[in-house]
Amino acid sequence: MTDMEFLALTLGGQPSLPTPLPLNNGGRMEHVAEGVLCLAPANEFAPRVLLSAGVHGNETAPVELLDFLVRDILADKVVLGCHLMIQLANPAALRIGERYLDYDMNRLFDGAHRRHGGAREAARAAQLEALSAGFFAQAPAGVARLHLDLHTAIRGSVFERFAICPWLHGAQPDRGQLGWLSGAGIGAVLLHSAPSPTYSYCTSRTSGAVAFTLELGKARPFGHNDLTRFTGIDRAIRRLVAGEAATDPDVPPPRLFRARYDIIKHSEAFVLHLEDSVENFTPLPDGMLIAEDGEHRYVASGGEERILFPNPSVSPGLRAGIVVGPAD
Repeated sequence: MTDMEFLALTLGGQPSLPTPLPLNNGGRMEHVAEGVLCLAPANEFAPRVLLSAGVHGNETAPVELLDFLVRDILADKVVLGCHLMIQLANPAALRIGERYLDYDMNRLFDGAHRRHGGAREAARAAQLEALSAGFFAQAPAGVARLHLDLHTAIRGSVFERFAICPWLHGAQPDRGQLGWLSGAGIGAVLLHSAPSPTYSYCTSRTSGAVAFTLELGKARPFGHNDLTRFTGIDRAIRRLVAGEAATDPDVPPPRLFRARYDIIKHSEAFVLHLEDSVENFTPLPDGMLIAEDGEHRYVASGGEERILFPNPSVSPGLRAGIVVGPAD
């Protein structure tokens, strides 16, 4: 494989790549599905790390970061110190630069794809679920499991880079992992307050992985990303892949927020009373009417709430925003 082929062949619809390919450290690389690589060192007890990007086809910067990472592993510029699975999650949407074809893929995990069998994303979500479950299941007992699902956002953000920690069923997030996120340039972490059909929740619940959804900046088309703005997360991921410590308990954690409730678009009568320019984590004044949809009204309360992912263009039945508040 040349250093350009993984992303280029994936976008070109190449069904398979010439693997397995031996790596200089005694490991190997295998192309296990469209847009999915497994890179394994000789040490079977090394940590297991899943890096996914491109769940939404218009979020291209993380895809480019992973492509450069693969190139540098193959060129021996990055030492492989973990079992690494890299997934370019939604190649069909990436090819046309659209968020999705039929349905938001990040609402199709943890079995939700079975309720949306007519969507082209459903079969791919089921495939990725199976691949990640098999990847983590091969880890010997006690071996660390980590999943970072890399995204960029439609809107700007008060915190340019932030993370979402999926619902942990009452458990607290690991303080060392929060410190690692802070060291990677993540300014805020949303602690989700309920199960959700997202990829990070799926791997956390079914595989026991430490999982985060990372929002790393603004969504832009291929060729329009300033990757110098991603230096912090890129450096942190490369340290992680090299087998260096994934936790850093000495670094202060990012600002913490907890999801209070979702704003659901019930019908096409939905109205979001926010300007198109409103950024993620913008504060909501007490008593402000955020959105309404027939008899459904969403009103800010207390003066400490903020808006996250406001998007009135989603299909009815989907989330059109999250209202969050500060957390300890």
